[in-house]
Amino acid sequence: MRRRSSRSTLEQTADIDMTPMLDIVFIMLIFFIVTTSFVKESGIEINRPSASKASVSKQQGHIIVGIRANGEVWIDKKLVDIRAVRTNVTRLHSENPQGSVVIAADKEAKTGILVRVMDQIRLAGVNNAVIATGDE
Repeated sequence: MRRRSSRSTLEQTADIDMTPMLDIVFIMLIFFIVTTSFVKESGIEINRPSASKASVSKQQGHIIVGIRANGEVWIDKKLVDIRAVRTNVTRLHSENPQGSVVIAADKEAKTGILVRVMDQIRLAGVNNAVIATGDE
């Protein structure tokens, strides 16, 4: 009979009280919710292409316009003045009308130069120029 009573006392003392752990979890949850800052991104909305629209066959040639951090504009591995971008893009686009124009701008390039290059490309008759930036 003693054995049965000793087992019952062991079973009663073996229970773990989960209340303090739940209290700590809820306090941490409240802390992280309160300290989290939700930042709304400022800027303009951009219509990004889906994956099916963004796929381009490798047969099409692209006109790559490069803009360096110092403001130099390169087309077809040649240094070009900003005022000559329109004529060069018109010539290259007439050679390959299926190709698109890709503007590869350095992340340190000034926005004004980028906008001027985009304006010249639009004046050349290309309305779907793509801006590609990268940190090399």
